Amino acid sequence: MKSQIRKSVKFSLIIAVITFVLAAIFSIVSSSILSEVAWIVGLTIVFIIVLIGVVFDMLGIASTAASEAPFHAMAAEKVTGAKESVIIIRNADKFASFCNDVIGDISGIVSGTASAIVVLQIAAIFDKGEGSTIQIVLSVVITSFVAAFTVGGKAIGKYLAINASTNIISFAGKVIAFIENNFKIRLLPKEKKLDKQI
Repeated sequence: MKSQIRKSVKFSLIIAVITFVLAAIFSIVSSSILSEVAWIVGLTIVFIIVLIGVVFDMLGIASTAASEAPFHAMAAEKVTGAKESVIIIRNADKFASFCNDVIGDISGIVSGTASAIVVLQIAAIFDKGEGSTIQIVLSVVITSFVAAFTVGGKAIGKYLAINASTNIISFAGKVIAFIENNFKIRLLPKEKKLDKQI
């Protein structure tokens, strides 16, 4: 029991550090890019950030909904990404935590900050500063659109994650296999018994 608590605390601390670093990187990069582009491009970037959050939310849910069985059959036929898919499913709690909590929440926070920058850019076109009626109306409208896109996107993502979990995790496994094999970057934990079981 104590070892499980230690592992849980260790994982939580690692996730917290990763979240801090990624949030800082996302914020700096997005703010730098948005300050240099037109508001319409900035708005497009905001929706891309939201879309990233939606996709990762879908991946996290799919990992908890998917079953190992189809991937054992794929691995026996040497299908690319099948072993990685099994590892994802066996570590669904950690994978979902990273996808939903880390990437998903960071996307939400960064999209909010990015939206504020876009609102100020549009308000500046009308020579209206912060606190003006136009700035307030723009803020409400854009924030509402971003919120609707986020919630609607995640609702569709959840439906797909539950009903097409095998296809989604299979795709994720192939992407991870490609990255690990071609860039020699380990994204998933090693499972010593995996080769014997598959």
